[in-house]
Amino acid sequence: MNIDRRRALALLGLGVASPALAQTPAPYAGAVTFSHGVASGDPLQDRVILWTRITPADPNAGDIAYSWRLQPVGKGRRLAKLAKSGSGVTGPGRDFTVKVDVTGLRAGRDYTFWFEANGVASPGGKTRTLPQGPTKEVVLAVASCALYPNGYFNAYGAIAALPRVDAVLFVGDYIYEYGGPDSYGMDSKVAYFRPHDPPHECESLEDYRRRHAQYKTDPMLQAAHARAPWIVVWDDHETANDSYKDGAQNHTPADEGPWDERKARAIKAYFEWMPIREPADGGFAINRSFHFGDLASLFMLETRLTARDKQLVYDRDLPGLDGKPDAKGFRAKLYDPYRRMMGEAQEQWLADELASSVKSGRTWQVLGNEVIMARVNVASFKKELDPAAYAKAMAGVSAAGKQRMERLELIASLGLPYGLDMWDGYPVDRERVYAAIKAAGARTIVVSGDSHAFWANELYDAGGTRVAAEFGATGITSPGGGDALPTVPLGEVYAKANKEVVYNNQAAKGFVLLTLTPTEARGELVKVSSIVTPDYTVAVDKAFRVTPEPGGISAVTEI
Repeated sequence: MNIDRRRALALLGLGVASPALAQTPAPYAGAVTFSHGVASGDPLQDRVILWTRITPADPNAGDIAYSWRLQPVGKGRRLAKLAKSGSGVTGPGRDFTVKVDVTGLRAGRDYTFWFEANGVASPGGKTRTLPQGPTKEVVLAVASCALYPNGYFNAYGAIAALPRVDAVLFVGDYIYEYGGPDSYGMDSKVAYFRPHDPPHECESLEDYRRRHAQYKTDPMLQAAHARAPWIVVWDDHETANDSYKDGAQNHTPADEGPWDERKARAIKAYFEWMPIREPADGGFAINRSFHFGDLASLFMLETRLTARDKQLVYDRDLPGLDGKPDAKGFRAKLYDPYRRMMGEAQEQWLADELASSVKSGRTWQVLGNEVIMARVNVASFKKELDPAAYAKAMAGVSAAGKQRMERLELIASLGLPYGLDMWDGYPVDRERVYAAIKAAGARTIVVSGDSHAFWANELYDAGGTRVAAEFGATGITSPGGGDALPTVPLGEVYAKANKEVVYNNQAAKGFVLLTLTPTEARGELVKVSSIVTPDYTVAVDKAFRVTPEPGGISAVTEI
């Protein structure tokens, strides 16, 4: 039985995260700080979410009263009349976080905002409503995968320093649930200075709250949140690794309790700590649309917790992998028409939204998507590299790495996918998405995360028709294949071996800067020079261009 979020929260006695109302006794009047900065998110033409967290000096404090103010950037009496303000009360029931949905705003306008509690003012933030009508340009930063112990969040600092960014799209893995001395990322050069809090895997509501709180103490992340509104979607690590609707790879019910309860706790903390407008029905579905004037529509896709079927795994689902693998039987599972990433209602919602956006005359339809959508098969390095290049690449690989490479060679010989947790693990469902894109005549740009690598891809349906372009964001700090195999030209080989891969870099850390105009979509793969020192430089790794065509898009070309 699948328990939705509202029911699971009710069973836990947690309630659905929502703005707190004033209660008696009198609010706490002691010392407070705004240690986690401010943020804004989910901008529309007339509204935006404002967020902060008030930290009381007394850990046993009750409710805290606060006020907020938002005002347009600029001077003059006319602008002053457009300012908004209000007040409210938060408390331990929502971990002292504050979320305000400010309405009645002007479209396409910059605003500054701040909070105050018990005589203390928060840091200031900047936000922006979506434009309405003719729009010449939209600039979006696309980010994913921030593993706190693995490095400094320098890429967030680079986003904060951008001369222009209208919104930050975060497509998953904002936090990681792992924890402990030998956990993921704890072998990095800076893990001693950045160990996870709590120092164990997150399971309880308090665990997930503490992990979110730790991330938001990072000054680079605070700066990026204060720079522009964020539009977010979760991937798996906000709950547990390789999660799906009924479980997760990193969840053992016998030891960690029912999955629905852990999932509900994790998402309660997520909604408390993130500047996101929550589902009206209290569920997990966070599919939503954003329209940037007459230029572009953005559709954020939830493909983890509402409908995703359990992922296939080679070790479990490909019998005989070490001998005579049953590739035919594996493909039968892979191409099962009933396997889903999104449910029927989600698919119909996306089809309707795509068609509506095209009908409205908007040039671009952007999919905010957690995992890589391109068709990417495991590459044979022995085949793609000449003997000398192969020997050079393998000379620096450990014994364990060589064993892994040999296993990949076997999978490559069978013509099977690189990532079963990606859309490649749900190929029939992907074709349904492509059918919706083609039916609408949409000019689609997919932006994706999860893989800890940069990608520039051309997406084709099963019949060979190009349907979209994809820009994949590498990790903010999360390790990629290039970190594990630094002497192996992974990106070069994967681009050479796969028709849909124009470019791949599995070592860089950074984000994608997506600039949309009526005549082109430009994807710049922006990298930082280091994540193991607070000092860094910023550069464009590669840049690519796509142009709109009647009923579709051009090829992806390097600029």
